Amino acid sequence: MRLFQLKDSYRIGLSVRHCQVFVGKGSPTIGIRRETVNAWERRAPLAPSHVKKLTKSGINVLIQPSNRRAYPIQDYVAAGASVKEDLSEAHVIMSVKSVPIDQLIPNKTYAFFSHTIKAQQDNMPMLDAILQKKIRLIDYEKIVDKRNKRLVMFGKWAGNAGFIDLIHGLGLRLLALGHHTPFLHCGLAHNYNDSHMAINALRDIGYEIALDKMPRSLGPLVFVFTGSGNVSKGAQELFEHLPHEYVDVRTLPKVAKKGQLNKVYGCVVTRADHMVPKNGGVFDKAEFNEHPERYTSRFATEIAPYSSVIINGVYWDQRSPRLITNPDAKNLFTPVQKYDTPGTPTLPHRLIAICDISADPGGSIEFMTECTTIDKPFTIYDADFNKTTDSFASPSGCLICSIDNMPAQMPIEATTQFGDLLYPWLIDMLNCEYSQPFNRLQCRDEIKNAVITSDGKLTPNYEYITELRRQKSLQSAHKSSIMGSDDKKVLLLGAGMVSGPFAKFYGQQNKVRLTVATELESDGTRLVKFGHEGNICNVVVDVNKENDVLDKLISEHDLVVSLLPFTFHEKVAKMCIKNGTDMVTSSYVSPELEALDQAAKDANVTIMNEAGLDPGIDHMLACEAFDDVTGHGGRVTSFVSFCGGLPAPECSDNPLRYKFSWSPKGVLTALMNPAKYRKNGKIVEVAPGKVVDNLIAIDFMPGFNLIGFPTRDSTKYADIYGLGPECRTLLRGTLRYKGFVETVKALHAVKLLDTKQADLFMSTIGPDLTWKELMANLCDRKPDIFPDTLKEIVADKIGKDNKAGYKALVDLNLFEDKVVDRKGSAIDTLAAYLSKVLKFNENERDLVILNHDVDAQLPSGSLERHRISLVAYGEPGGFSAMARTVGYTCAVISQMVLMDEVQKPGVLRPVDKEVYRPALKRLEDFGIKATHTVTPLSS
Repeated sequence: MRLFQLKDSYRIGLSVRHCQVFVGKGSPTIGIRRETVNAWERRAPLAPSHVKKLTKSGINVLIQPSNRRAYPIQDYVAAGASVKEDLSEAHVIMSVKSVPIDQLIPNKTYAFFSHTIKAQQDNMPMLDAILQKKIRLIDYEKIVDKRNKRLVMFGKWAGNAGFIDLIHGLGLRLLALGHHTPFLHCGLAHNYNDSHMAINALRDIGYEIALDKMPRSLGPLVFVFTGSGNVSKGAQELFEHLPHEYVDVRTLPKVAKKGQLNKVYGCVVTRADHMVPKNGGVFDKAEFNEHPERYTSRFATEIAPYSSVIINGVYWDQRSPRLITNPDAKNLFTPVQKYDTPGTPTLPHRLIAICDISADPGGSIEFMTECTTIDKPFTIYDADFNKTTDSFASPSGCLICSIDNMPAQMPIEATTQFGDLLYPWLIDMLNCEYSQPFNRLQCRDEIKNAVITSDGKLTPNYEYITELRRQKSLQSAHKSSIMGSDDKKVLLLGAGMVSGPFAKFYGQQNKVRLTVATELESDGTRLVKFGHEGNICNVVVDVNKENDVLDKLISEHDLVVSLLPFTFHEKVAKMCIKNGTDMVTSSYVSPELEALDQAAKDANVTIMNEAGLDPGIDHMLACEAFDDVTGHGGRVTSFVSFCGGLPAPECSDNPLRYKFSWSPKGVLTALMNPAKYRKNGKIVEVAPGKVVDNLIAIDFMPGFNLIGFPTRDSTKYADIYGLGPECRTLLRGTLRYKGFVETVKALHAVKLLDTKQADLFMSTIGPDLTWKELMANLCDRKPDIFPDTLKEIVADKIGKDNKAGYKALVDLNLFEDKVVDRKGSAIDTLAAYLSKVLKFNENERDLVILNHDVDAQLPSGSLERHRISLVAYGEPGGFSAMARTVGYTCAVISQMVLMDEVQKPGVLRPVDKEVYRPALKRLEDFGIKATHTVTPLSS
């Protein structure tokens, strides 16, 4: 082996022991390959100035021809490089980005950013090819010092380019929102030949800001920089060319409210500013580095709300808390209601833009799931729909810029700086040429430790990649064996009357698979037709008996939605908690479910209930109104709410003035519940079965012939809704057409609403009974009683003041000689009968009516009423209004849980702003939208 003595000029600043000589064969030769990863990659690992030093030191430099490099090929030739297509004679071949598999030369040493150390799936074929071709790979990313600090990077220029791009995008976004600003005069980073030109543009912008030319409607602009590394410092370096003032995290609220408009404010945020131990105490850097999972972040609650722009430059580890989660985004991007001069534009929310230079999809900024690109650098994220759009004119949303190769926009300076950092390590890298045994490499540890592969194997430091790949492969195979590797999996239990819209919604979702589990195969098959490309399937499961089957199904899905009768929810919820699977229902929170709250929290499982119409939409519209009142300093003094599912007026001509668009038994059972409400500060209690004796006059929507009665315990909603003692009236009730109550009273009088099991209603006991015989038994008469006599007895039971009720029983044919299909109890039998005789016929439609009256006292002392009204009709021959309002609501909210837009564990209702606001917005796409009017009230 020949030792090659280098010239003294190369020895400057290098370790004599390791870098004095080249230990390979022949003249030391470096190859620089052309970048082919994309059209924007104009960087190189070394600039002509570095090549000149190398060639003067006796090192040969070969360079592949390319007209795309920011430095022209003639500059490299003038520096002493030789232009060659074939780089096979080079001892080390260098590039910035990865090399296409078919262009890798076997038995060579390569140096580039490989992006393989996390077993990144997209780059594993390349890693396999490198191993198969016995290539020695040096990864720049792993050239680190003893503190694991990177020594070779493009960080500063990522910060520079990110800040320039952000200013450009900020100008466009603000203009689209109605604000002309000096930011419009800044171009994208790649439009400038170098940073000096960009700095001149920024100074011009700063001059206009200093002259107080910013729109007053914007208020003080606050730029928040996360991290203290090269990326953050690079962005700050350009920010400082604007008239600025740095402020502390603690002063952000004051600055955001009272800051000056002739300058911008900057705030550098480190981990110690927002990371706090979950168990209390203060931030400990050493502990955080070892156990970041022990910490939680207050960034979204204590810093982001006062930020206009966030420039994120921090590295994110999967164990680390996020800066902004999906639920956080719902709060941060809630439009702020302002009462300014008509025609004057206002910002939808304070946080206007985020530049995520870290470009880690789903990382620190959870909703940033895809990187933008140099040719399409911006997108607008709408938290209400958890989607992005390319339209700058979108009335709400936040500008996002997250380009994963930011430094490529400033290729000349980025190349020069990168080469300056890499230059001292070049002899070490040359001494890693392939002929040298890995265990005897004559180079410094910083380079040896950056060698990923050698001799067809992973080096000891990186053998973990094999296990990591295996784990990822197993996870992928497991997912694939269930329903597709990347698909989310939803299990729907039950296929009742409101399940159609739910299935149709999920049938149109990409990368979501829906399994419908029903007792009867025909019910599941009915919903499969709503699928797209086979994304809905069905299985037959008896939830009463097949516990093991149900448990296995729950374990294999990401979310369980139960549209079963509420009595099954406790059982399903316990299985979900056991398997760590989230759950959604449209039913009320029962005491049994409430008791599972802590267990769900301990298991980090979300059990979202009351995600339907009533309960569901009623909660969300109410909370939206309450927050509107309190957000303007007012107090809610009264809340009266009524909701009802009814036949459309033209379909209501029947004895009950009602038809069934959901569970008939549920409708009847609700009438047997007690009720409790507050009226003018006093508690009113209604005994079981007596709600229809407590009618309440309805003064809204006078075009409908409506009556109302109280429902369940309204008083508990004071706590659920967060209403104070000043809310002296609190009533939730049910709507029906006039005539309904008289019929219900008649049914109750003849004991057809009894819920207890009885021999009389057992189909297995005694001979068949007709309705006339059944009515005779209920009246303690013999079955062969003369019909007219029986009718007279029933009329007496009902009472002379309820002739309409008696007539309704006659019209319902309850005295006829038709055999009764007995179901075990009076109410079950009646429900089964009514579901047949009072079902919706083809081309008939139903109707949903919801009305909230919210009375409020304003800070001035004046009173006003907020009336929130929702009317929805069914589709003749299609989905009923009840199915639409329950099914789509359950689908929308369950999708939010599925996509981690709801991350709060425990037994929940949709009463939080981060749930109700986006849910209500999304329901508008299905024609479900309320009106909101405000009228003054006299004192």
